[in-house]
Amino acid sequence: MADDAEIDYAAVFQALPGMVALLTPDLVYADVNEEFLRVSGRKREDMLGRHLFEVFPDNPNDGGASGMRNLKASLLRVLTTGERDTMALQRYDVELPDRPGHWEERYWSPVNEPVLGPDGKVVLLVHRVEEVTELIRARGGTDSDRARVLEAEPYRRARELQELNDRLRKAHAREREVAFALQEAMLPARPQVADHRAAVRYRPAVGALNVCGDWYDLVDLVGGNRVGVSVGDVVGHGLEAACVMGQLRSALTAASRVAAGPAEALDVLGRYAHVVDGAESATAVTTFIDFDARTVRYSSAGHPPPVLVHASGRMEFLDRATDPPLDAHPDPRPRSEARIEFDDGATLALYTDGLIERRREDIDVGPARLADSLGHHRKSDPEILADSVLRDLLPPEGARDDAALVVVRL
Repeated sequence: MADDAEIDYAAVFQALPGMVALLTPDLVYADVNEEFLRVSGRKREDMLGRHLFEVFPDNPNDGGASGMRNLKASLLRVLTTGERDTMALQRYDVELPDRPGHWEERYWSPVNEPVLGPDGKVVLLVHRVEEVTELIRARGGTDSDRARVLEAEPYRRARELQELNDRLRKAHAREREVAFALQEAMLPARPQVADHRAAVRYRPAVGALNVCGDWYDLVDLVGGNRVGVSVGDVVGHGLEAACVMGQLRSALTAASRVAAGPAEALDVLGRYAHVVDGAESATAVTTFIDFDARTVRYSSAGHPPPVLVHASGRMEFLDRATDPPLDAHPDPRPRSEARIEFDDGATLALYTDGLIERRREDIDVGPARLADSLGHHRKSDPEILADSVLRDLLPPEGARDDAALVVVRL
């Protein structure tokens, strides 16, 4: 077998038998192969460096034209999910390059594939097109002939799948609205715990159903100048996850008010999680902050550790009391608990894994990035600090998992 160094991949790309183009994340043509140029009737200099929809706009004379709009939606899905998107057969009106204002009916079947960089972000889009116009015209080119061909497999099935996908998107959109309303009702937007400043942030994952996987809670505790601060993560998104989140959050709120400490509160929550459908593999971490004693007691059920930023800038991940997720054992066992002291001006940050974890990235990179951001902005007001951390850690186009963050100035 020849070594990679002996293969001219640029020549391979140009010789590919199908229509293939490379697009930047801004949907600008980076390269096209010879077959794409031949079938589309374009010249290379007319395409490279130009936006996709500048080269191939929708027909302005056809108010019902949707091919390019559908293509844009597919490409944006690839950019946000990092996954391949196969489109149903599309009709396009393509302007003839040598006859401006004259449009030719084409039928193309596109597949869009991401090319990921070392950081897991999409750096290029592979846009492959199968030209099937001649097949559609195979029986003489009349409207009735085209209709009969479009009913043939696999195009009938592709059309059915697209129609089903449209119905599912409408249903998902409605479910998302309900889930979002439920999340808004259960998660306070601007909590003020006792006399101490706290900031909370929740950012849903990109996608069709992108709410309610994560939750947070802040509650005044009975006896002394104490508060309980918790975050948790329910597997999944959408309405079902929202309902599970609400049950777990309410249970932990009640348990925290009467428990002797965070371990006992999570012990109660773990027992409750065993009887809640959909709570499988849910995680949570809770902290009891005593402002008079200047201590934080904490316990974690399979959740990423909180971060304590001391007033001096020293950083500590609170990882000395970590146990399995809430429903890990059929017979719940007592959970561990740890305690740490703090000085005035310290900051405590609790978060969910969507804030720090990225696909194809080493597990230690995210926590280190979080620590750097917290250290850099530690003197800021909690509201500004929370916004700065999100800006530093979350991709501009949105993350693939929900992310929650709670910042408390101690």
